[in-house]
Amino acid sequence: MAYTPELSLESSRTLRRIAWALNVPMTQAIERVFEHLPRIVDRQMVCSACRDKTKCRECPFSTGINERR
Repeated sequence: MAYTPELSLESSRTLRRIAWALNVPMTQAIERVFEHLPRIVDRQMVCSACRDKTKCRECPFSTGINERR
């Protein structure tokens, strides 16, 4: 990863609570949040705004990985 984004205090607190609920470290909790997002965010919106079309085959927004179940 090129850089580590800093979370706001509020976002950090929210992530901490998600991690507690999942009984995992915050690093794993944020991964799970990212795994879940393609299920709830409009794929067309993400794909049409994407600036890196070289990764579409691997992208959960275009491939349907983590599809709603």
